[in-house]
Amino acid sequence: QVQLVESGGGLVQTGGSLRLSCAASGRTFAGLVMGWFRQAPGKEREFVASITGRSMLTYYADSVKGRFTISRDNAKNTVYLQMNSLRPEDTAVYYCNADRGGTVTAASPLDYWGQGTQVTVSS
Repeated sequence: QVQLVESGGGLVQTGGSLRLSCAASGRTFAGLVMGWFRQAPGKEREFVASITGRSMLTYYADSVKGRFTISRDNAKNTVYLQMNSLRPEDTAVYYCNADRGGTVTAASPLDYWGQGTQVTVSS
């Protein structure tokens, strides 16, 4: 069992920045692919970014590439999402994800999820 707790969401103006954090329990964090997904009202949950374990390879959705940066600190069992140049279309609940399904850009029924943190970008 892996428990994930997100923090750092909030309300920002268009063009602003936020940094999300996800703290993970357990002693296997360094070996897990970690990711961020988001779900806007009326929309399906979508992939945002992911990062592999010790190699720290990163992957991004086209919609956030160049604006968002995912990183992790394995010593702290924490993954981050730095979000810059935020737009109203980035408004969503952001969920931390720990992969168990063998993919770095999609969720699976075996994945672990955090409770979500709300990000609202106003115009």
